[in-house]
Amino acid sequence: MNKIATFFRKIQYRLKHGFFTVENVVLMLAIFLCLMWAFKSIESMTKNWELSERLNAEKRSLELLKIETQMAELENEYYNSAEYQELMARKLANKQLAGEHMVYLPENSEEAKNKHREIAKASVEKSYTNFEKWMMYLFPSR
Repeated sequence: MNKIATFFRKIQYRLKHGFFTVENVVLMLAIFLCLMWAFKSIESMTKNWELSERLNAEKRSLELLKIETQMAELENEYYNSAEYQELMARKLANKQLAGEHMVYLPENSEEAKNKHREIAKASVEKSYTNFEKWMMYLFPSR
């Protein structure tokens, strides 16, 4: 038991006279303050960055709303114009101006409807090499 008490007294003496001296306490306090300062600086920089990102997002949404407002105003001006009103009157009432003739075209045939589909299908089926694509770009067939 006496050995354990002596052991603890030695540790207490070393801590008091070797570790917890005035210089060491001041040094530990300075290190602690520097770490706290660095941590708070990083925390405030992170907060500032997040706030600036949020501000930029709000500015972008404000600009978008301004553009949408301008578009709506332009649409209103167009709908109030005489040109639009004339076009709608012609469309809805099948009206024509003096000297104009109405031409009614028949519906497209199945052959006409499928013409571009066949061309697109043929070009998809044939896969060209890079060289062939460049040749077609540089020397188009007439």
